[in-house]
Amino acid sequence: MPRRTSTTQPVVILHGWQGSGPEHWQSWLAGRLAGGHEVRYPALPEAGAPVLRDWLAALDATLAGLPDGGYDLVCHSLAVPLWLHRTAAGPVSPAPARVLLVAPPSPTRPILEAATFYPVPLDADAVRRAAGGTVLVCADDDPHCREGAALAYGRPLKIPVTVLPGAGHLNGDAGFGPWPAVEQWCNRPNLAFPL
Repeated sequence: MPRRTSTTQPVVILHGWQGSGPEHWQSWLAGRLAGGHEVRYPALPEAGAPVLRDWLAALDATLAGLPDGGYDLVCHSLAVPLWLHRTAAGPVSPAPARVLLVAPPSPTRPILEAATFYPVPLDADAVRRAAGGTVLVCADDDPHCREGAALAYGRPLKIPVTVLPGAGHLNGDAGFGPWPAVEQWCNRPNLAFPL
């Protein structure tokens, strides 16, 4: 059966520590996708001082009712450790078709205000079981992951990595308000991140 050239399946967007704000690519993406996708973009509780237990509950509530294997998940920053904790806790249901992990914070240098998210589980088997496919996009100069997310996450999780030179934390401060590549990823069925 030939592959579809585009997709309109639901997209779940999860922000990181302190939220994303209106100038962030996640807010831009939610608006761009709203015309052709069901978009779920929850405000996770206490974004400035998050508690893992509360974020996990909010994640499960956000995923409720989605088609198993029929939605995409886009995580930025602290939402990446959130997703890794969810995958390590056991089967994810409903499971996403694809997962895009973007600019996770260092797994070895905890964010003090988010201490309950550490240690970050780096279980490649759990990540593989949780979704049809998972990819990572990161920079080579992220101030929140000095060791480099490609090394800190991509290698232990055994997932494809796209490194964007000089892209910082891939947020509004780094110039990522509109980000056409992430919109393109959401609108096509391929797992690989477009360059």
